[in-house]
Amino acid sequence: MKLSTRTRYGTRALLELALHVGKEPVSLKDIARQQQISLPYLEQLVAPLIAGGIIRSTKGPKGGISLARKPGNIRLSEVIQLLEGSMSPVECIENPAVCQRSGDCAARDVWSELEGVINTYLQATTLQDLAAKQRSKGQVIRETQQVKGGQGNGR
Repeated sequence: MKLSTRTRYGTRALLELALHVGKEPVSLKDIARQQQISLPYLEQLVAPLIAGGIIRSTKGPKGGISLARKPGNIRLSEVIQLLEGSMSPVECIENPAVCQRSGDCAARDVWSELEGVINTYLQATTLQDLAAKQRSKGQVIRETQQVKGGQGNGR
């Protein structure tokens, strides 16, 4: 099971905002540069995050985007639901009617349990947790890259 680029890049953009919480809004151009995401692609990710109440947009000379809530109140499960949709590893978990064997399938039980474990983890992990992890490892990398003029891809 893989998360789409949409979810990976959207999470990285939100991480960038979480690292700037309490400061002025961040421009999409700055987020795109810092997180190495194409600006047109990042622009597509903003609308569902605004509609979902995760970020807000501020217009004007010091405009940009910022988190609409505290990072500790934004769960990764919510972000992934907005950007990815269902996290079910197989369709028959959400819609048993797609397979006549759903009720008797031991493999479906395993996939269902897997979905539960993933959802529990994502529900317990917030943008604040992600920002704390990044601060413990990424700030040094970011400063080093700026001095050397290099960039990492953060994947």
